[in-house]
This record gives sequence, structure tokens and C-alpha cells, in this order.
Amino acid sequence: MSASSESLLATTLCEQVARAGNRVFVISTDLSTAALFAGTSEARLFWMGENGQFATSGEPPDWLVNYNKAHPLEAAHNFKWTAMGARPGAPPLRTLTYDPQNPQEFLALYKASPLCQAAQFAFLLDLMARERIGQGETQDFVCLLAGSSSLLGYETGGGSPLMPQMTLQLDRQLEGLLNRLSITPGETAFNMVLAGAHGAPPLPAADSRARMAVNGETIAQAVDKALTVTGAGHVTRYLYPFLYLDSGGFRDPEPIRQAAGRAALDLAPVAGYYTVGGDCSTHDGWEARFRNSFHPKRSGDVMLAYRPEYVEYYGQGHGVSYGSLYNYDVRVPLCFYGPHFVAEIFDSPVESVDVAPTLARVMGVAQPSSASGRVLGEAFAE
Repeated sequence: MSASSESLLATTLCEQVARAGNRVFVISTDLSTAALFAGTSEARLFWMGENGQFATSGEPPDWLVNYNKAHPLEAAHNFKWTAMGARPGAPPLRTLTYDPQNPQEFLALYKASPLCQAAQFAFLLDLMARERIGQGETQDFVCLLAGSSSLLGYETGGGSPLMPQMTLQLDRQLEGLLNRLSITPGETAFNMVLAGAHGAPPLPAADSRARMAVNGETIAQAVDKALTVTGAGHVTRYLYPFLYLDSGGFRDPEPIRQAAGRAALDLAPVAGYYTVGGDCSTHDGWEARFRNSFHPKRSGDVMLAYRPEYVEYYGQGHGVSYGSLYNYDVRVPLCFYGPHFVAEIFDSPVESVDVAPTLARVMGVAQPSSASGRVLGEAFAE
């Protein structure tokens, strides 16, 4: 089954903000991400369609139609992405090659480029003016899900020289947005939060990719063979990082899960496992990371973790996966800016689940129904 906003188990921050009578806007590179983040039909969603232009839920307003006409995707065909500050005539870092026979390949290049990132910010600035965001009697909550960095990271890995160039371009877009916000609605009339979803490992070197790009089918077959020898259970599917098992009618399937985890741990790429019943191959900080990534009903029977910088094999033989328990995946930036917050750097650890309760407190709305984080009160101005 596919992820959808209808299948969410709890309310989102966007939904709580909308319930309090405020306007909510979400901008994303695709509809599914926007809908999941919003979690409510009361939010106004904007996303990039298959033609690279912005669409919205419901009847598009006239200004959106005109905006798309003024920003045709064809202008990006064969665009040469050069390094920021490069001398004239410098070779491009990448060319967004357009082939009429394979338009989807161009769209993938475009969405993983600073052009798409800039298009999202330009759309946000236009939306702010059209909807007079921040100038009404209620609060306005705007979420920009800038996905170009993650798309590029999937393809090139976190260590690619393209990644810092993308970050520099993002810094420039944020500067432009802050300059606009300081004028309208005004320097003390807005707060901004910058957060990351996840990181990415470096791309395995060519001479080690065969070892570090793990074939999930090989993992599944090896674990299934080990279970067959014991005569208990089978692997029905392996969707990284989860093994799904057929317990063969056993009343207590936990011993079979544990056996599957131990069998996987014998394989060279696997560094650890965690089962539905809470059995873990380690009992340190990793156990908490396993637990935080696991849902007893929606996850598989056993969660596996690979060794550092190992990735899931992709069909095209390139790119990286994310979702590991290592710091390059789980450590992300978190910045709060605005009159509600103090100018300070905090070294104490926080978690991504702390963002929603903190913003709910700032906006004076109820926390999401299953919020488990804490309010980051130390970041508040007096």
C-alpha cells in the first residue's frame, strides 16, 4: 500500500494550526509529500506536477495559471549548472540535458538541481504577495518542503562536490526570503524554522560498490535459508530495512523473528537487528535509535541495520539509500529565528520530534495528538 494522508495515525502540526482558525500553506516538489506533511484538507497544497509546473488542490486561482505561463519549464532545458562565483566560460558542474524522447530524465535532473530549489522559493515569494501572507488578523503557517537537496543526495551521495554547491545556492535563497520577510510582514512579525529531514552517506567508491551496495534479495534468501534449516518460518519479503516473515502458524512468532535477526547478523553487511518484540542485537544508544524508528504494526517483523556507509543496491547501479542509524543520516540542522527566540547556539541534544511541540507553544495551538517531544523552552526569548 502507498503512504497517504488518510492513513496517518495522528494529527499533524498543520492540522492543529488549521483547527485553530489559521491559514496553512504547504509547498512541495510532489503531491504525496505535501499531503502527508499537511495531514488535513484544510491546508492549501501546492506542488510540482509532471510537467514541472505548480498545481494545487481544488480549482487553481487565476494568478497560478498566469504564474505558470510566465515560468515555462522549457527555459531550463539544457541549462548548464556552474559553480557559484565561477569565472565566465568555466565548465559546468552538470548540464540539465533535455531529450524529447525521455522527458522524465530531464525532470529528474531538474528537480535535483538549484533551478528547482530556486523555483520553489520564487513561488513562495509570489504566494506571499498574492495571499497577503502575514498581513491578516490570524496567523499564517507556511511550510516549504525544499526537496532538491535530498533528491541530489540520493543520486550522488552526501560527499559529492555538487552538495556544497547546492547548499550555497540554498543559503542565497534563504537570504532573499529573509530580506523579503523583513519588509513584509516586517522584522518582528514572523518566525522561521529551518530543519533537515535526514542526511545521506557518501557514494561508495567504484572499486567497493559491489561490496557496499547491498542486494536485498541476497539478504532475504540467506535469512530464509537459515529459517528453513530450523523448520520454522519463512521470509515473505525484504523491504529495506524491514524483513517480513511468515511464522507458519506459530502462536508466538517472536522466537522466529529472533532467529531471523541472528541469521541476518551472520551476514557481512549487517551490523544489527531489532524485532517487533523488542529484542535487539545491542543494548546501548543504538537500541533507542532502533526503537524510535520502529512501529509495532506498520514496520516489518525485523529491522536490520547495515555497516557504516553501506547502502541498498539500486536497479541502475548508482545512488544511495538513507534511513540508517548512523550520525550522517540522523544528525540534521535545526534553527529557530524570530522575535520569539533568543540568539544562541545550544550544544545539548534535541530531537526532531521537539519541533512540533515548540512551534505549537509559539503559535498558541494544541500539540499534535501523538506528539512525544518536548517544548524547547531554552530557545525562547524572555
